[in-house]
Amino acid sequence: MLHKSLYELAGGEPAFRTLVERFYARVAGDPVLRRVYPDEDLSGATERLTLFLIQYWGGPSTYSEQRGHPRLRMRHQPFAIGRSERDAWLGHMTAAVESLDLAPAVSKALLDYFATASTAMINTPVRKQAPE
Repeated sequence: MLHKSLYELAGGEPAFRTLVERFYARVAGDPVLRRVYPDEDLSGATERLTLFLIQYWGGPSTYSEQRGHPRLRMRHQPFAIGRSERDAWLGHMTAAVESLDLAPAVSKALLDYFATASTAMINTPVRKQAPE
């Protein structure tokens, strides 16, 4: 019996392109996340994330062919990512996943990965509020 990759189960490249387009449509209007994306045009980030997710979930390895090993922590290090940025990112990605007509097991796999990966990108300590 052949097993399908999550890439195939989700609907292949069109599904991942839709997912990432819907995610970045939400990011574009988010004041917390816009400072993490310095480029005015989000098309470069959109394409990079799309290719990464396609490869990660079992599709073509175009991302690595174009950009080398993903090295997610290293690539995100220049940007201050704290709990608020992580929470905003995960909220938008969760909404994008939920907007697709995916099987529950596929949605769960994506959401579990995004929760873990987004937490791993946090590189800024929690800021303590000054006493009043």
